[in-house]
Amino acid sequence: MTKIWNRHFETMPREQMRQVQGERLRDTVERIYYNVPYYREKMQQKGLGPEHINTIDDLKKLPFTTKQDLRDNYPYGLFAIPMTEIIRLHASSGTTGRPTVVGYSRHDIGVWSEVMARTLTAAGAGKDDFIQIAYGYGLFTGGLGLHYGGEKIGASVIPISGGNTKRQLQLMEDFGSTVLACTPSYAAYLAEAIEESGIQRENLKLKIGVFGAEPWTENMRREIEKKLKIKAIDIYGLSEIIGPGVSFECEHQCGLHINEDHFIPEIIDPETLEVLPEGELGELVFSTVTKEGLPLIRYRTRDLTRLNLETCACGRTLVRMNKCTGRSDDMLIIRGVNLFPSQIESVLLEMDETTPHYLLVVDRIDNLDTLELHVEVEDRFYSDKISELQALRMKIQHHVESTTGLSVTVKLVEPKTIERSEGKAKRVIDKRKLI
Repeated sequence: MTKIWNRHFETMPREQMRQVQGERLRDTVERIYYNVPYYREKMQQKGLGPEHINTIDDLKKLPFTTKQDLRDNYPYGLFAIPMTEIIRLHASSGTTGRPTVVGYSRHDIGVWSEVMARTLTAAGAGKDDFIQIAYGYGLFTGGLGLHYGGEKIGASVIPISGGNTKRQLQLMEDFGSTVLACTPSYAAYLAEAIEESGIQRENLKLKIGVFGAEPWTENMRREIEKKLKIKAIDIYGLSEIIGPGVSFECEHQCGLHINEDHFIPEIIDPETLEVLPEGELGELVFSTVTKEGLPLIRYRTRDLTRLNLETCACGRTLVRMNKCTGRSDDMLIIRGVNLFPSQIESVLLEMDETTPHYLLVVDRIDNLDTLELHVEVEDRFYSDKISELQALRMKIQHHVESTTGLSVTVKLVEPKTIERSEGKAKRVIDKRKLI
């Protein structure tokens, strides 16, 4: 029988869920209107008051919130409760400018623990498991999110945090870790490290991987599952909404169940901002309807996906989102063509000769965009024969160009030469932005 943590909400009939969402939305809008000057002003500009939001259908009347809004109100301008009631602060690792700051009340930590308990249960974890958390602890929300969920379901949590790969492998073997939680790129790196360490896979008890914090393809999943001999489960979250636990896969791996009693999703056209019908690809938007510290209305995630309202084979009625194909703000536009790094990854993982480690270098030379792809070759295919490497380079180039419609220069590099990441992998260097 499928394990479900909170059967009441996770299998709730659609109309009942809409009613719950509507009630919680009304309460949230009233709170932010009277407690957050930013939202009150934005609503007044649209001629809105709390009395205009009565059902879930009224959600589309409300203004959008963006990451820039959080930065403009840095650090605490969007908080809806006094700082004396905030018991935790986290912040995103912004690459430029100020980070986005998020605050949690004691109630919010409880919500976070609840949605992560659902996530881990859906992955197949329980109180008999040993969960090795190799996400970073600290201002990044990943480590502590998994930590609280693991404790809530009664599992034994191993809070090793990210990095220190040699120690990761030692504790994985010595402590009998059954669940690994980290980024998919670090999971791929750990798989390599296990092979090189001489550890016998049969001495490890790993059975489940809970991976998120960066986009990854189905090909990457198959590669990780094959090398680590585990079931690789995708999870999704973002600090501004709660951290990990916004949505999760079950054992059927056919879309991520959104905890929509807490986070109401919409799909919009990122250009027109109009709400799109079910099943259409667009930008994911969330409204948080149970958070006290930092409730956000119609927050634009920039992640691209589509929604599916059909009941899953696992019995959950929660709406599902597809794995994100990329981000509207991470999409590269090269010579007028839209390119997502995940397209490159998918091509490389279909080839036996290459590893999933690659780097895209985009530049502008004589006013023309150029695309260079650095690819690691598998040990057994790396050859001293120039003719063999040249044939492989041409093969990769042909496949990438056929998939993307872009001309690309392929540079083959030796195994283990592209820098590994213990957190989110860096796949792109766009020199055009540095000019």
